[in-house]
Amino acid sequence: MQNRMMVTGAGSGLGREIALRWAREGWRLALSDINEAGLAETLAMVREAGGDGFTQRCDVRDYSQLTALAQACEAKLGGIDVLVNNAGVASGGFFDELSLEDWDWQIAINLMGVVKGCKAFLPLLRESRGTIINIASMAALMQAPGMSNYNVAKAGVVALSESLLVELKPQGVAVHVVCPSFFQTNLMDSFRGPTPSMKVQVSKLLEASPITAADIAGHIHQQVAKGVFMILPHEEGRMAWKAKQHNPQAIYDEMTAMSEKMLSKLKT
Repeated sequence: MQNRMMVTGAGSGLGREIALRWAREGWRLALSDINEAGLAETLAMVREAGGDGFTQRCDVRDYSQLTALAQACEAKLGGIDVLVNNAGVASGGFFDELSLEDWDWQIAINLMGVVKGCKAFLPLLRESRGTIINIASMAALMQAPGMSNYNVAKAGVVALSESLLVELKPQGVAVHVVCPSFFQTNLMDSFRGPTPSMKVQVSKLLEASPITAADIAGHIHQQVAKGVFMILPHEEGRMAWKAKQHNPQAIYDEMTAMSEKMLSKLKT
């Protein structure tokens, strides 16, 4: 029976809620994060929800830690059926202000962390004919101003997922990519960027969202069951993506206007 899942970034937020959604069906979970206190809390909640599993500290920038986690999954769970590459960090700032270090940090975690997760777990997923769920963002599709490094990293996750979808299907491995818009999360705890006011603006958007991480985890569960590849949990996200596919120039014009507004706010 397929009931073994590994989640990165499981110590809080969406990673925790995904773990809990599957735990309610009795799944066994390998939970990883750099936040060990958060992981311990998630494991207790998973057990309360009807699941079980183990925790292991893992920094997704370090491939050897991911391969060690894959080995632990094999030893403790006998393999893995679903891999959730969820660990991520927030960042923002206009391109001319972002340092190359800001770019390296963002891409190392949000893009290469997903690449390394897929690479480390692929042998186990081939064996179980399992499933990969990569967490990207609407930023991958809509590219809002003032967050180019985040946009690029998340767009890379979508391109990686599209590549894996067609390469791995013949090998019996399913692939999904999730592009949430803003939702209530602690993502801003990790925020890094040159413009403090940008953190305040993004935090307000996150807090104002009526959609919680638990809602998104429920939507992911439902869409994966239906075999949907690109999962857009927000209604406005689905509408925006449709609009961009139909008339990309209109979206670029809107984003340019948003950029002008943001820049004038920063100057005042």
